[in-house]
Amino acid sequence: MNDLIISNMNTALAVKKPEYNLMLKNIQDRMPAVVQDTSNFHKSHSQFMQVALDVTAITPIRSIKHSLAEIDRTRSALQEAYINLRKKQVELKRKEAALETMTDPFDRELLEIEILEINGQIEGTQNHVNGAIRKMNFFVNQHKQLLEKVGKNEITEEDYEREEARYHIMTCMKQALNAARSRNGMIDEGNLIYLFDLGINAAQAQAEVFAYLNMENQLISNGQAPTHEMTMRWLEACADKWADDPAKFAARRGFSIFDRSSLTNSPLLEQAPDPDQKAA
Repeated sequence: MNDLIISNMNTALAVKKPEYNLMLKNIQDRMPAVVQDTSNFHKSHSQFMQVALDVTAITPIRSIKHSLAEIDRTRSALQEAYINLRKKQVELKRKEAALETMTDPFDRELLEIEILEINGQIEGTQNHVNGAIRKMNFFVNQHKQLLEKVGKNEITEEDYEREEARYHIMTCMKQALNAARSRNGMIDEGNLIYLFDLGINAAQAQAEVFAYLNMENQLISNGQAPTHEMTMRWLEACADKWADDPAKFAARRGFSIFDRSSLTNSPLLEQAPDPDQKAA
């Protein structure tokens, strides 16, 4: 398709300088390699970006949730692209059939251009469909790996709800630590509010941040290098330490932070009598 367009450009474009013909000839010669290499892309992000920068959840079940969201978005985009592609294919068949009976030379030429345009649109859509399929397959595989990491065949709504406290504590402390690095060790106001809403005493969290930064500085002074793994273990320790605080704060305000009867996989719902059997 690209070769056809470039070839037509050579004859259709009125160029006044011969060097443009040389440029078009060079483009035509190089286009097959360009098209082949371009086929490696046609997707928004690399696999690295999708895992490291798009899905940034710090806990495994939240990572599963975000991966499933990426799968769902891509599935919806593929469905829409498929429908548009089918419409274009039908439109192409209609115009090709009309071309067979077209007698006026000018109408025929215009119709040939329209067919060329639709072919280009179909090719572009197909390229993006191919990229979306690769992205979806990647996240399907990530979903499988994440399930293996947590040792489960499936994730229930209860699993998701029970991990939320750890996710928010670790996320808050990650942000607090990163903010403190540029603020002489002090947590920023936004994360102090976040800590309050989680029911965690901000002074206690500030002490944890100071202690961790001091430990890192000592390692550096001794010629050693702090690692990312150390930070992750510290965040997990913070989540272990304050895991119950959000529920306590919610209870103080009159809320229950976890209600099994409101979940889709609730045993209470499964044991509820069938209303039709009861009526019978």
